[in-house]
Amino acid sequence: MEVREPAIDYKRRKYSIEEYLEIEKSASEKHEYFQGEIFAMSGAKLEHNIVSRNLLVALSNKLKGKPCKPFGSNLRIHIEKNSLFTYPDISVFCEDVETLNDDKANALNPTLIIEVLSPSTRSYDLGEKFSLYRSVPTLKEYVAVDPLKVYIEVHFINNNNNWELCEYKDISDDIYLPSLQMSLRISEIYEGIEL
Repeated sequence: MEVREPAIDYKRRKYSIEEYLEIEKSASEKHEYFQGEIFAMSGAKLEHNIVSRNLLVALSNKLKGKPCKPFGSNLRIHIEKNSLFTYPDISVFCEDVETLNDDKANALNPTLIIEVLSPSTRSYDLGEKFSLYRSVPTLKEYVAVDPLKVYIEVHFINNNNNWELCEYKDISDDIYLPSLQMSLRISEIYEGIEL
C-alpha cells in the first residue's frame, strides 16, 4: 500500500492513539498513524498486488503445519516504542499473536515484515519505516521487494545481534529467510510480472 501525505481532514490537529483507533474502526480506507498524525493509504498497482499475493501464497505453503503464520496487509501492526500503527504488506508471527490491550486488531510481535516497494514509498520503506520497524523487540527480519524489477533486500539480525543485508538481483536465485530458516524461489515471487 502507498502512503500519501496526511489527509486534509486530518492535518488540522494532532490525534491521540485512542482517537485514531476510533476513526479507523469506521474508515472506508486504511490509515497509518505516527506521533499524532494520520496518513491515508492509497491502493497499490497491479504488480504490487501480484508480488504480494505470490509472497503470501509461497509463505503459506512453506509454513503449513509449522508454528510461524503469515498474514496479509489487513493486519495492523503497532509499535509501542514509537507510536506507529501501520499495515505492512506481509507480516509473519512465530509466537502467538500479541495485541494491544487484547483488542485483536493491533498486533505487536511480528518476527518478519515484508514490504513491497512502490515508487512513492521506496525511500520511506527502505529508510525511516525500516528504522521504525527496528523498534519492534521481536522483529528478526525485514524484507523489501521491488515489484518492477528483480531486486530484493533481506535485512536480518545476525549472530552478533547486528542488522545485516543480503541483496538479490537474479531471477534464478532463491532468497534465504534466516528468521524462518527457509528459502523462497525468486521466480515464484515474480511469477506473472513482465520484467
